[in-house]
Amino acid sequence: MAGGYKYFEAVEKNAGLLGILTAIMVSIGGLAEITPLFMRAHEVKAAPGTKPYDPLRLAGKDIYVREGCYLCHTQMIRALRAETERYGPFSTAEESVYDRPHQWGSKRTGPDLARVGGKYSDEWQLVHLKDPRAVVPESNMPGYPWLTQALIDPDEIVRKMRVLRVLGDPYSDEDIAGAGAAVTGRTEMEALIAYLQGLGITRRTQPADPAAPETAP
Repeated sequence: MAGGYKYFEAVEKNAGLLGILTAIMVSIGGLAEITPLFMRAHEVKAAPGTKPYDPLRLAGKDIYVREGCYLCHTQMIRALRAETERYGPFSTAEESVYDRPHQWGSKRTGPDLARVGGKYSDEWQLVHLKDPRAVVPESNMPGYPWLTQALIDPDEIVRKMRVLRVLGDPYSDEDIAGAGAAVTGRTEMEALIAYLQGLGITRRTQPADPAAPETAP
């Protein structure tokens, strides 16, 4: 017993060694927590009706991320009655399988957009994105009028789709070959609107799951 204690004493008196051993133990614990989640994430399959983004919507998603829209809007409806009654069916991982990065989160300055697709017309979205207060006077959202002038780079979209195919998105050779033509001459505003109009359309009209819990777990 006494012989064993001297090793503990040596560690306690050596701050550097204690720090290294602590880091090792924390790393082991972290891996034990993270590895199962990481493996399960790779097992998630696309929900029925969920397809990888077409070229225009793919460009729109990247514009959405670039402009920081995710800082005020989530795309994550929780399994709470107040959430499902307002926004629709709660979000599942299968819906976001083609999102890199996914748009889940907890910060909401503006409403959740997980089911916004088809809720408003393209014309409404255009006016709202150019001048939010023209349709929502109390809005504190900034406008993005310059998106109506900026054009999408077709070559960039083709490159992105090739990379996404390597990562597992099921784009065919035909999809990639036609991507450039699909976005040539299209503005970033058109792409962003296309992205928003596709959000949640496969589940938005479905009834909320009656088994959804009413309170947070």
